Amino acid sequence: MLRRILPRRATISLAYFAGVAAIGVGCGKPAFDGRSYQLGDVAFRIGPVPTPWQPLEVEGARLAYRDPATDTILSISARCGRDADDVPLAALTQHLFIQFTERKVVDQKAFTLDGREALRTELKAKLDGVPRRFRVVVLKKDGCVYDFSEIATAKANAQSDAVFESVVTGFATKDR
Repeated sequence: MLRRILPRRATISLAYFAGVAAIGVGCGKPAFDGRSYQLGDVAFRIGPVPTPWQPLEVEGARLAYRDPATDTILSISARCGRDADDVPLAALTQHLFIQFTERKVVDQKAFTLDGREALRTELKAKLDGVPRRFRVVVLKKDGCVYDFSEIATAKANAQSDAVFESVVTGFATKDR
């Protein structure tokens, strides 16, 4: 399904963008009830994702969804034990966009999410020559790094943007 939206190379880039380095996640199938996720040392809840949004399997992402009406893709990645202590949020954010060209930051600001400082960045860039709008939120908490990402096409609208905001603002880590 993702290949219908993006060419093969872009799918690889998206997997990288979504946090392809999921080594050490542990064995087993994640438990997810639509709001709460748990697998190994990662446990969190998110805000609601509307029914029309379709779940995707994206390598490296804990959760991913696609809005069939706008082709907007939303993903949540988490990794623990790496990057959490000594890498600033801005550097973690920049790392997400290494493979993209013509990057232009539209807005970037720190805010509080789940009791910690997070960094929200909106930028425009090209993915395999195709312009896209990206919004990411990066958060470090309890030895883990959480990346929330939205990849929007020209069809994105205020409603699809609101879903991203709802998922992010509804985020909270859970006792592990």
